[in-house]
Parts: sequence; structure tokens; C-alpha cells
Amino acid sequence: MNIKKHVIRILVLSIFMASAITSHAQNQKKDQIFDGRTLNGWKQLTGSATYEVVDGMIVGTTVSGSPNSFLATEKEYGDFILELEVKIEGAKNNSGIMTRSHYDPQGNKGAGKVFGRQVEVDPTDRKWSGGVYDEARRGWLYPLDLNEAAKEAFDVSKFNHIRIECIGDEIKTWVNGVPTAHVIDTVDREGFIALQVHSIRKDHQPGEKVYFKNLKLKTRKLKPKAFPSDIEVVDLRKADAK
Repeated sequence: MNIKKHVIRILVLSIFMASAITSHAQNQKKDQIFDGRTLNGWKQLTGSATYEVVDGMIVGTTVSGSPNSFLATEKEYGDFILELEVKIEGAKNNSGIMTRSHYDPQGNKGAGKVFGRQVEVDPTDRKWSGGVYDEARRGWLYPLDLNEAAKEAFDVSKFNHIRIECIGDEIKTWVNGVPTAHVIDTVDREGFIALQVHSIRKDHQPGEKVYFKNLKLKTRKLKPKAFPSDIEVVDLRKADAK
């Protein structure tokens, strides 16, 4: 083989591989939702609960006298798959992950209002973690009374893996690998993602924490995970059309 041609081929291959690696790194950066060190790319919209980065986690802490607090992404997203791990303190506490959500600065008499679909984190005896709630709008869309078997998936003593698929008009959720909720809804085709720290009652001790870690977001080449056909589906398309 001609040495000159061989060298050229090696150079072309090297350039191609470097380009592929760079492209992959750039795509990963585009989908990076949390850098593990700072809250860059996030903003708090309502409430006075505190959010901070501790040991590579986002940690929200309840405070007295505050409405629901939300730490929201500055970017908005359409179709995506989000995976993360969540742990929550307090048997009466509450949290959730907002999807394709919105903010009305004039809502709640000028105090601001976050609204949209939320994937529930519920350590209470009700056990509705993974259910879908429409915050500050329509209320419960998928309470886990529709999927009794999934109520046992969430373990209050440890970090729980949550998977959320928002693809087209569908939102599907899993808790620790257990299929949890399936909603078809034409409302909100895009919006921000947010982490909630719920308000607490006056007789509830402040200072309980919610931990969010290993946040992984994908927005391209999405591959939906198989979802059992025997789990009830809440289809809101007729209601949305009214």
C-alpha cells in the first residue's frame, strides 16, 4: 500500500472519530440538566423553601409559612425522558417533579403560580408516588388507586429511581422499575421541569429535606420503554377538546 495514502486514511479516520466524540459530548451537554455542583440553569419561582447543592445532590428543605416552592429549569422541553433518584424525609411531607409546566407571575394575587402536570412523591400511607397530579389546575389525573400494585414500589427509607417519559401526548411513569401511571393528555406540549418542596402545616416541624440526585435527561433519539397493556390508561383527549 502506498504509504502516503495510508497516512491520509489514518488522518481521515482520526478526524472522523474526533468529530464523533465531540458531537457526542456536545449532545450530552445539551441534555445536561444538572451539573452536580451548582444550580446554574435553574431558578426558584415561588415559595421560600431552600435549595442547595450538597454532595452532588439538589437538596430542598421545608420552611414554615411558605407556599409550595419550585426550583425550575430555565429551559423548556417538549419530548423527553427524565430519570432521577429521590429520597424524602418526613412521613407527612410531600414533593414531586413538574413536567412541561408553566409560571404565571400574576397568579395567587401577584405571588406567582406554577401550574402543570406533576409526578408525585408521596411518603404518606396513601402511597401515591408516581401518580400524576395537575398542579394548580385540574387536580388528580392519575391517582394510584387506579394501579394498586404500584403503591408498594416507593420505599421511604431509601433513594427511589423515577423514570418519566413525556413523548407526544403521553406521560408514563415508573418507580423503581415498576410501571406506575399512563396519561394521554393534549394540554401542554412543552414547558419547564421543576422540583417541588411542598408547603407544610403550621403544626408540622420545618427542616425536613427532599434529595434529588443522578438527574439524567434525554431529548433526542428517544426509545420508549415497554409499558404493560393491562394497566389502566387515563385518556383525556375528549376532555381536552371541549
